[in-house]
Amino acid sequence: METNEPQQLEDQETPDREASASPGEEDVSMADLLKAEAEVSGKVYSRDVVTVKVVQVNQEYVFVNIGEKKEAVIPFSDFQDEKAPEPGDEVQAVLEKKGGEGRHTVLSHRRARERAALETARKLFEAKERVKGKVTEAVKGGYIVDISGLRAFMPLSLSELGGAHKHYLPPGAKVRFYITDFNEKERKVVVSRRQVLEEDEKARRTEVLSAMRPGDLVRGVVAKITEEGILVRFQGIEGRVQLSDVAWKNPEAELKAYKRGQRVKCKVLAMDKDGEHMVFGFKQLMPNPVDMLKRRFARHARLKAKVVSVTKDGAVVNVGGQTEGFIMPDDYGAEGEPKEGQEVNAVVTAINSTTFRLVLSVKRCEEQEDRKRVQQYLKGAPSLTLGQILLENSEDEGEL
Repeated sequence: METNEPQQLEDQETPDREASASPGEEDVSMADLLKAEAEVSGKVYSRDVVTVKVVQVNQEYVFVNIGEKKEAVIPFSDFQDEKAPEPGDEVQAVLEKKGGEGRHTVLSHRRARERAALETARKLFEAKERVKGKVTEAVKGGYIVDISGLRAFMPLSLSELGGAHKHYLPPGAKVRFYITDFNEKERKVVVSRRQVLEEDEKARRTEVLSAMRPGDLVRGVVAKITEEGILVRFQGIEGRVQLSDVAWKNPEAELKAYKRGQRVKCKVLAMDKDGEHMVFGFKQLMPNPVDMLKRRFARHARLKAKVVSVTKDGAVVNVGGQTEGFIMPDDYGAEGEPKEGQEVNAVVTAINSTTFRLVLSVKRCEEQEDRKRVQQYLKGAPSLTLGQILLENSEDEGEL
């Protein structure tokens, strides 16, 4: 590392450390001080990372005490990514260039940070722990990330969930990642933010699923529409609405009313916690038409209906409003097949849960009327006495 160190630095006088000692200091304390300074000086020239005290700061250099008469200097630019040091602060540095006659020894704080960061990165890589860093720049194919002074590369494919085809992270963005490749000798480090995002997403999905129960109501977004149903995304979890659960009536027609990106309310029908999938329903938010028909029309109840259409399978009738009924040929009355527009009397025999139509029978209605007439007739007929019954029996025996 070349420096353009000002020549006048040599002429600067610094306080004599021996003269600055307090008169009352003991000789052993001074000896310890000199010994400590000698140790620092020895570590400096052995190119170890050392901790040195800041003596003076200007716009170009940070002057530090290395246990010699002349201070060493650290380029001020080494501190551009952190708080500038002040006199009295302690900083870490490593030897960059030895001093000599008329020259200060030059140390590097940046390289000391890199060396410490490299050691820390190695430990975190071996322990498979998360690392904090900051995006410093976007480059072709990825990003350069700073890990406490150590430069690492993050490919675009490892920067986002599912990978990325362009840059999304701005310079200065603070991110967490795992170190996936580490070469200490060549100082090459590759990191993955995607691995952290995948772990966090899995944990979040597990938390969401553990809090959900069948029957819960949620709001999601339509992600995709197919002939088989609708895919709905809820908090990053994809769930399916089967075609049969889209609507009670005419689900195929109702399916066409939905659009991608539409916000929808749905009911949780089932969950697959292993596969992290959910089954939703739309029609379950509405009353079941069968239950509504059961409340309105009791079994064997009589009603009037108007024939809408007649086919070989039976007759479709209107009971009132949008309620329809169906009469099968076997349930026609004594007059046989009814005509369109004809009014008929029928009784409810069942409810079709697929077509949501009342199953009606004219024949049974007529049978009810016949039984009613017989009962009325029997009720109005004179009752027989015991003598009359015995007399009728004796006459029958005489005929035999």
